[in-house]
Amino acid sequence: MSSCAPTIPPEHITGLVLAGGQGTRMGGADKGLQLLGGQALARHCAQRLQPQVGPLLINANRHLEAYRALGYPVVPDLSLPDTEAFPGPLAGFAAGLAACQTPWLVTVACDTPHFPLDLAQRLAQAAAAQGCPIAMACTPSEETGSDRPVLQPTFCLIHASLAASVRQFVAGGGRKLRQWAAQHGNCLVLFGDAQAFYNANTPEELARLQDMPAPHK
Repeated sequence: MSSCAPTIPPEHITGLVLAGGQGTRMGGADKGLQLLGGQALARHCAQRLQPQVGPLLINANRHLEAYRALGYPVVPDLSLPDTEAFPGPLAGFAAGLAACQTPWLVTVACDTPHFPLDLAQRLAQAAAAQGCPIAMACTPSEETGSDRPVLQPTFCLIHASLAASVRQFVAGGGRKLRQWAAQHGNCLVLFGDAQAFYNANTPEELARLQDMPAPHK
């Protein structure tokens, strides 16, 4: 894409590291505080995202002081009606958008520390070029012969005007990110390196991540 193509300046984007999950597949451990090379996963993600954005926040619901010690403001999930279903990443979106002081918010998952260094830039270029309030990352399908991309929905750029929309959706029992995004104009951005989105949901996957070199792009 040419340098003259429309885009969104980094200072107009707030970064949000999503670390508010229950860590069920990690044995209940707080994933964002698990160590990779002696450093918390959430810190890895924050440091990788910081050069791509303006302000940066961490969404967490446990061990808040430990997250604040990483050096970034921490925003817990908003209070929602009692429900048996864990609200998931959309609750983090709602919390981030409520705290966002810029026109845009970009989100990354705390268990995916090797996401692309141009993630925010490419999502911003797509949103600006297509006039979409939501831009989501996707990667090539691993299925032989399939041309259907794999959505990476927690790697998402969202316009701040959708704060009320996502909060109402979650408060009404909505949990599926794709279902919420489908209510608004959205676009997908294909990133060719699927390994950049490798995430550590289990202790075994975290061990594998320890042996993976961080990509430079």
